[in-house]
Amino acid sequence: MHDVHAEAGGVFTERSGRSVIASYGDPAGEYSASLEGAGLIDLAERGALEVSGPKRLEFLQGILSNDVGGRQPGQGCRAAVMTAKGHLQFFVRALVEENVVRLETNAEQLDSLQRLLEHYRVAAPVRFELPPTAVLGHVGIGSAEILRTQGVEPPLAPEDHARATLAGHEVLVARAGDLPGGGFVLHVGPEEVTSIWEALVSAGARPMGRDALDARRVEDLRPWYGLDVTEENLLHETGLLAEYHSPTKGCYVGQEVVSRLEARGGHVNKGLCRLRLSAPSAAGAAVRASEKDVGRVATAALSPRFGPIALAWVHRSAFEPGTQLDVDGAPATVVADFEGE
Repeated sequence: MHDVHAEAGGVFTERSGRSVIASYGDPAGEYSASLEGAGLIDLAERGALEVSGPKRLEFLQGILSNDVGGRQPGQGCRAAVMTAKGHLQFFVRALVEENVVRLETNAEQLDSLQRLLEHYRVAAPVRFELPPTAVLGHVGIGSAEILRTQGVEPPLAPEDHARATLAGHEVLVARAGDLPGGGFVLHVGPEEVTSIWEALVSAGARPMGRDALDARRVEDLRPWYGLDVTEENLLHETGLLAEYHSPTKGCYVGQEVVSRLEARGGHVNKGLCRLRLSAPSAAGAAVRASEKDVGRVATAALSPRFGPIALAWVHRSAFEPGTQLDVDGAPATVVADFEGE
């Protein structure tokens, strides 16, 4: 895909050890497409691990934070893999198929995820395979209709998925709750990804870089593992508990910490929040209140609608919407959302 992106004017940067596109020269236009049309993103930093065997659902049910065991083929969920102390190790999209469960996560973490699952396997009759997989993201209100023009009926519920034929090739299409606006991911073979990309672009999807995507992620409060969330964090701190956790399922690694925090009202010392900035910033910038460090910027972006914005980790003492902060010496404000402030 490198040559395809280069020919389209792509400006390259690096994410999670992979070369990705910052923009195609018009971040504002790409941003607009992600809202009012359809944006297409090469998620080159993602890959997949398949878990098979007759006890695969039971095995994963004891490890993942969400209820994968209750899913039928064509259904899925997003889930966390934690340490026994509740620290986040992986975010995965678990897609239940007829004979396997496909786990989508950061490609650089796939080997580590497989080793961890092998550690927990003991005598469970499960097997692991790393199928060659390229992942595309498709966002915007027009994305579903573009898929339909290609003969693909898009799934409706988050993480629901189906296999289909697109541009003469088999694809797995899943509704993607971690993408802004509830877009889709497409799992395709690396040798077919260029043909599928070109078919979607020809149908009206606009190539979209990470500058525009980051703005949309910040606006929708869509943190990603590796960029915003690390092993330093607990699930409660991310604000994603309801999306990545089932309160009714049985035991899993890290559940004790989650349950204890829930029993205490879910109170944690820090959390992710949206910031409206008065000047552009960058990931890692210090967030201060009354001349004291209270956090750091996780993802900074420039929104064509709202100007400089950011996702930031902020201490609970400065977490309330309306709190006035300082980022890189410039004023910033905690907001519940950018539309209503």
